[in-house]
This record gives sequence, C-alpha cells and structure tokens, in this order.
Amino acid sequence: MATIRLGTASPGTQSTTAETIALVDSLAQRSAASNIDILVLPEAFIGGYPRGSSFGCMIGDRSAEGREEFAKYFDAAIDLGDTVGPAGGGAGSKWVKRQLATLDDDGNDVTRGDGSREELERIARDSGVFIVVGCIEKAGGSLYCSVVYTCPKEGMIGKRRKVLPTGSERLIWAQGAPSTLRAVSTTIRGVRINLAAAICWENYMPLVRQTLYAQNINLYLAPTADNRDAWLGLMRTVGVEGRCFVVSSNMAVPRTDKTGSGGGGGGGVVGGGSPVRGRRGSTITEDGFEIALPRSPRRARPRRKSVFDENGNEIVLCRELADNEVESPKTTTRTTTTTTMTTATAKTESRWLSRGGSSIVTPFGDVIAGPQWEDPDGLIYADVDFRDCIRGRLDLDAAGSYSRNDSFKFSVEGLDLDPLPY
Repeated sequence: MATIRLGTASPGTQSTTAETIALVDSLAQRSAASNIDILVLPEAFIGGYPRGSSFGCMIGDRSAEGREEFAKYFDAAIDLGDTVGPAGGGAGSKWVKRQLATLDDDGNDVTRGDGSREELERIARDSGVFIVVGCIEKAGGSLYCSVVYTCPKEGMIGKRRKVLPTGSERLIWAQGAPSTLRAVSTTIRGVRINLAAAICWENYMPLVRQTLYAQNINLYLAPTADNRDAWLGLMRTVGVEGRCFVVSSNMAVPRTDKTGSGGGGGGGVVGGGSPVRGRRGSTITEDGFEIALPRSPRRARPRRKSVFDENGNEIVLCRELADNEVESPKTTTRTTTTTTMTTATAKTESRWLSRGGSSIVTPFGDVIAGPQWEDPDGLIYADVDFRDCIRGRLDLDAAGSYSRNDSFKFSVEGLDLDPLPY
C-alpha cells in the first residue's frame, strides 16, 4: 500500500479574511512542493479565534462597544452559502451537491454565499492538496465554528459545525447539529481514507469521539485552540483508542501590546498577570528546572539541638524549656518541594498568546511529527501507512469487537452510524 503524507501547521489568523485565505493558498502551494497529500489547519483559522475578548458582556448587561466588536467579528466570518438548518445542521448533502436554490426572484442565476467556498475549492484544485481548515461561518444571523473538507478533485465534500462551543464561546457561536459529525471519504493513490474532525474540546466529549470511531474512520482530525501541554496526551489517547492516525492543528500567535492575557483550554481566559514576588531560595536541576526551597520559619527562640542519622534525616533532640519559654502546641509539619518553571521559560510563554502545538500521532499513540511550538511559519509532516489502522484492530476496535454493542446501545440524532468501508 502506498504511503500518504499528512501535514499540518500552526499559522495565525491574518488581519483580514482575504489575507487569511491568501495564506491558505500559500500554505497549500508550499505543501504541494513538500508532497503533502492532506493539510490540516487550525480551528477558527479563517475568521479568527477571539481569545481574551469578552464582547462587552457580563451577567445582565451588554455594552454598546461589545456589540460593535461582535458586528466586526461577524463581518470577518465567511458565508459558504449554506442554510441554518434543523438544530444548526445546515442543508447537509443538498449543500454539498449544490442543490440549494441559486435563482433570485427574477429567475437570474446567483452565487450562494460570498465566494469563499469557490476560492477554497480553487486553492485545493490548483495545489492538488486535500485541505481541512477551521473557519467562522455565518448563516442567517448566527456564527458557527466550522471545519470544511476540500478535495482537489471534488471540491467541498463535507462541513462540520461545532456541536458545543466551550465556555464563553457560547456567547458568540451557535450550536451545530450532531448530524454534521458525518465522516467523509477520499481516495489518494489507491488508498481509501475515511476522515472526520472533532473541534477543540469536542475531543473531551467521549460520545463525540465514539461517533467518529463508529463510522470506521482511519484519519481523525482535531483542529483546536487548546495550547496546553496536556492536549498532546489526549491526542495520543485518541490514536490508541480509535486505532487511527490523528492530526491536530493549533495557531501559534505572538502576544502584542493589543492582545489580552490568553489561557489554555477551549476558550480564551481574560485576566492580568500576577505581580512578581521575591523568589525564595532555590536551586537549578540538571534539566533546567528551578526547585523552590521552603523558607524556614522565623524563630523567636534558639533552634533546638539535632543530629543526623545514616540516611541523612535530621532528628531534633528534646530539651528542657527555659524559664521565659512556653511550650507550643504539638504540630506535624510536612515539607514540600515544589518544582516550577524557570524564569526563562515563563518569559518565553508570556511572549505568546497561543503557543501552537500542532502534531501528528499514530494508531499506537506514537508522536511522529511535532508538537510544533512557537512556530507560525513552518510545516510539519509525516509519511504514514494506513494499513497500520487495520493492524491495530487485531486487539482493539472501539466500535466493533471491543464495543459490546449487545449490551451498550449508541445512536446519534440525524446521523447514520453504519461504518464506512476501507
């Protein structure tokens, strides 16, 4: 079986939507030059992830400035020509097949949407690269956090809408229908690839993961805004659990004077930095970690005598109290050694609103590319053999032999879970 080259990157959204789509074009051309077959780009890459923004909202109040900020964010979103649809599911296959009405009231042909779909299809067609990219999609008066699958031969063959925005994302993004969790298939050099995306913290929803496994995917995509170290552990778990290749992509965004404080997780966290305090006594390990030593309590009386045993433990000897001393209550004190980041590491993190962390993982949980930290310009890729997914099913098939579906019943509203063939 031919090997397939999977690729990803950690670029940041540009200042305008047109510039961001132009960057998609540039990345696709560079991917083609590197013989990448499938390129995965971050969550909300087109339209932007507004980390740190509150849109002027608090419980019981919305400011005029926040409404104007949302209006500008709405303007930056793209219109792919889809409908809102039941439960935010869009028009499904009718949208994919371009079967929605394209005539105005006078019978003239019109293009649905703002042309973004056609431009992304052109980019995939010209580069020959299968492109998966996160975008902020507007339909009606609402925004959706979406992912589109764009084939160089067939155009857009599918689209996801995030079923549950995380935390304060729910303020600006509507919920998508679970029916959009439908997997799609493509064939590259004779290799059939069944792929689907779970967006950011959807990956922490076990039933969302099971929905993708049940469709017999062998390529699991995870565009995200989570830039914590713990994210990679989840991606490795998904690879093992689903016996599939995993590609995750997140933006690497330098902090500027205009950006607020960012945080890990599905949503941005607003908050200022803590004031710098004087450091306690510390020492640096061989690995470059600073170990903060506990500060000795100030004593109003002389320290009692002590000896050390053969294991290096200090034993405090009893002594009689002086005339002017009062016996203190007996307490048990545990001394804790805390490992903290070095000052250099903390300064590095403070320079980044989001550090990226894009990666590629095998069906056995091995990281074969990345994590790509603090690199908004590079491409990472890996050559993979999709038969590894079948080899992994020898002992684990989460939706088949390892599912006990005689006892556990699973269904998803509006979605056919019959497994796709390999």
